[in-house]
Amino acid sequence: MTTPSIEYKINTPLRAEEVSDVFKASGIKRPADDLARIQMMIDHANLQLTAWVGDTLVGIARAVTDFSYCCYLSDLAVSKTYQKRGIGTELVKRTRQHLGEQVSLLLLSAPEAMEYYPRIGFKRIENAFLIPRVK
Repeated sequence: MTTPSIEYKINTPLRAEEVSDVFKASGIKRPADDLARIQMMIDHANLQLTAWVGDTLVGIARAVTDFSYCCYLSDLAVSKTYQKRGIGTELVKRTRQHLGEQVSLLLLSAPEAMEYYPRIGFKRIENAFLIPRVK
């Protein structure tokens, strides 16, 4: 069986339905059925690295950044069919390359992903605070 070729893109236009499909297929907990909210999430992110097989979105790294000091990686999702092929790692690598060495990259992890992030270069920190969303 031939492994399909993965194409990576930066800030390519996205539709809420595509991103919702990846969120659902990845297992990430996001408001995937609220397409208006997903579209706002897409529209207001200022850095998105995506992974494609043909015309199908299979992975996304969505971030908010000032491009000079810090970047919040708000979503890292890869469809389960394509997980364990290095796509998430590559999305993070390309995000970091695009940002440059002067920008720190931080994220909030779901409990089930706590062991994944150290394996791809993230350092666990204890000095973060959160005011959680209500909805």
